[in-house]
Amino acid sequence: MHLPTLETKRLLIRPLRMDDLDECHRLYVDIDWADKAVSEEENLKRRREWLEWTVRNYEQLALLYQPPYGDRAVVLKESGRFVGLVGLVPLLAPFGQLPSLGGVEGSRFSAEVGLFWATTPHLQRRGYATEAARALVEHGFANLKLGRLLAMTQRGNTASIEVMRRLGMRIEENPFPEPSWFEVTGILEVRPE
Repeated sequence: MHLPTLETKRLLIRPLRMDDLDECHRLYVDIDWADKAVSEEENLKRRREWLEWTVRNYEQLALLYQPPYGDRAVVLKESGRFVGLVGLVPLLAPFGQLPSLGGVEGSRFSAEVGLFWATTPHLQRRGYATEAARALVEHGFANLKLGRLLAMTQRGNTASIEVMRRLGMRIEENPFPEPSWFEVTGILEVRPE
């Protein structure tokens, strides 16, 4: 169940490598996902450990016949310049609270295949996140035979919500106050043929 390198008009979506460490670290700092309570050195150490795990994870998941979860590098096809990350990720949340999936307050958590993206801030608003995510969606539906993909974000993340819309996702808000982090979900299902 390896995820091959995917190619779009402008991008390559490829497995991460250890030489992507500096770009990944800078991305996480730039999008405020680094831990502000620890030093730059500690954040870089944590990112290195994450990247080592990610690189090893590709092979281990394939050996177990599991979905190719994990982040992939998004790079410009022409230059190889790092643009950001995109990936398939496990999501665990009370999706049964969403109106189209039951609308039941306090529903139990369930697992779904999630879609993740993050773009280097100075390269945002050029359509790279949508282009990379669309390639992953197409591969997931056509080759992995997924029936549904979900993406989650906060209400204030209008850029991510717009990517969801451009992908054709149905946008749903959790109508209940808990859990507080479960705010907006994009849902994309395979359309019956």
